[in-house]
Amino acid sequence: MMAGRTRLNSVWPVSLAAFGSLLGWLQPMPTIPAGHDGICRTETASGVEYIVCDVPLDRYDVSLRAAAADGRPYETFERASASVEGARVRLIMNAGMYHEDRRPVGLAIQDGREISPLVRGTGSGNYSLQPNGVFLVEDGKARVMETGAYVAGDHNPDLATQSGPMLLIDGELHPRFIDGSDSRYVRNGVCASDDGRTVRLVLSRQAVNFWDFGLFFRDQLGCRDALFFDGQVSSLYYPDANIAYRRDRLGPMLVVTDRRGD
Repeated sequence: MMAGRTRLNSVWPVSLAAFGSLLGWLQPMPTIPAGHDGICRTETASGVEYIVCDVPLDRYDVSLRAAAADGRPYETFERASASVEGARVRLIMNAGMYHEDRRPVGLAIQDGREISPLVRGTGSGNYSLQPNGVFLVEDGKARVMETGAYVAGDHNPDLATQSGPMLLIDGELHPRFIDGSDSRYVRNGVCASDDGRTVRLVLSRQAVNFWDFGLFFRDQLGCRDALFFDGQVSSLYYPDANIAYRRDRLGPMLVVTDRRGD
C-alpha cells in the first residue's frame, strides 16, 4: 500500500496508470484448480479461503525486486521476471509498503545490497502500527523479526524487506488487533517454518481483518512470527496455475525461481 506522496508531472500518464489500475481491480480472485500439485494450495479457515505457497529454500531461490539498475521500481510481474534472466520464475508476490512512486518504505535489501534504509519512526497507516517487522533470508534461512529485534542483531541478509504491522510476535497476535474488526480487505503476508528452511506466502481470497489473518498464520500454519505485506493491492503471479493477478502497479516484490543448476 502506498505511503507518502510524490508529485506527478502530467495528466496523460496518470490517466494511463488509472486505467491500468482499474483493469487490475476488475480481475476475478485467483483460483487454484482442483487436483493441482505445486507449491501453492488453497486452505480454508473460519469461512475464508487462502492461497498458501510453501517455498522450500533447498529447491527454490527467493529474491527481492525493489529497484532496477537505473533505480526505477519494477512495478509489474513482467519487469520483475525479466530481472532474473535465465531462471524459471515460479511465483511473484508483492512484498511490502511503498511510496507513490513505488519505491520501498523502509528497509529493502536486494541481492545483498541495500536499496532503501530501515525506518524506525512512526507515521500513518498500517506500516506504523507498531511493532512492524522485517522478512529476511540470511545464510540460506528465512526469518520474520520485529524491527527492534532486527536492529539489535548483527545481520547481513541476501534479501530483506520491512513492512508492517507484525501479525504474530512470538506466537501472540499484534496487541493492536481487534477481534471482530470490520476493517476487512484482501491481504497477503509471510512467515517461515521453525527451521527457517521454508518460506510461507499467503494471500486471502476474501476480505479478512487483521485478527483473523493473524490467527490463520498461528493456528492453521503453525507460525510463531508473521508479517503483513499489504491489503487491497495484494497480488500474485503463479504461472503453474495460470494466475497473473495484479491489482495495481507494485512496489517491492518477492520472486521465487528454480535454483540455478537444479
